[in-house]
Amino acid sequence: MTSIVRAPQKEIGHRQGLLFVFAAGVLWSTVGLGIRLIEEANVWQILLYRSIALSAFLYVVIRLRSAESPFAQARRSGLPAAVAGLALVAAYAGGIYSIQVIPVANALLLFATAPFITAILGWIVLREHVRSATWIAIIVAIGAIAIMVSGETSRGDVAGTLAALGSACGFSVFTVALRWGKSGEMLPAVFLSGLFAIVITSVICLLLGFSFVLSPRDGGIAMGMGVFQVGAGLVLYTLGSRTLPAAELALLSLAEVLLGPFWVWLFLGEDASFRTLAGGALLLAAIAGNALSGARRKPLPVNRL
Repeated sequence: MTSIVRAPQKEIGHRQGLLFVFAAGVLWSTVGLGIRLIEEANVWQILLYRSIALSAFLYVVIRLRSAESPFAQARRSGLPAAVAGLALVAAYAGGIYSIQVIPVANALLLFATAPFITAILGWIVLREHVRSATWIAIIVAIGAIAIMVSGETSRGDVAGTLAALGSACGFSVFTVALRWGKSGEMLPAVFLSGLFAIVITSVICLLLGFSFVLSPRDGGIAMGMGVFQVGAGLVLYTLGSRTLPAAELALLSLAEVLLGPFWVWLFLGEDASFRTLAGGALLLAAIAGNALSGARRKPLPVNRL
């Protein structure tokens, strides 16, 4: 049997790890701006084009990193990787839709509840222990969300909020599925998610009569997000996260939540409401407190839109 020769991987230091993870957060934070800049494409068309670019990008990256086919890695990962990939498709769709209909700040803050949902799912599905500090942070987070959504009255606002929370649940199922499969490698599952998304969105576009041809502007932005915003961010996070403890990863990930609303304010003039700012500050405090209280815990797999 022919043996697989893996390409040597150079270890990076703690300072480089910090830089890589922070850079990943900066790239992920542009999701709101990218989707806001799209003029006509709907959620399924955006996801289709973005997934095509993401899958092609990750195929090249995985081949260069491991000298092995991404399909072989995904097949070896088995059912957990397939479940994780499908969960990400749901997370992607909910995330894109929510950013289209509710303020970017609200959507990104709701995405940030994923670690708490993951803790609950891990406790239910995998019987993982949840620390007392995390339970307290979950209760605080629920209160923060209640403050953020207390002024929502329109059906669009409610639908967008539910989509954002659904997206956070999708990220959580992704993480729990990787733990279930005892896999610390995210890239094969994310590669699968891109392939699943291509098939699912193509079928939906066919059934609903949506065009497969987008304007150069919309198609270019969507594909650019697949390569630079999702793909490059994921690669940087994967490289940097191996050198950092969980607390630093969680705190650095807040760059995404804080910078996302800043970009849409800077370029598009979108402001956040007082309720969003108040609830968001409480939610960020819960995330930071939970991270600092568990500074010695092992880093957890994460992914973003």
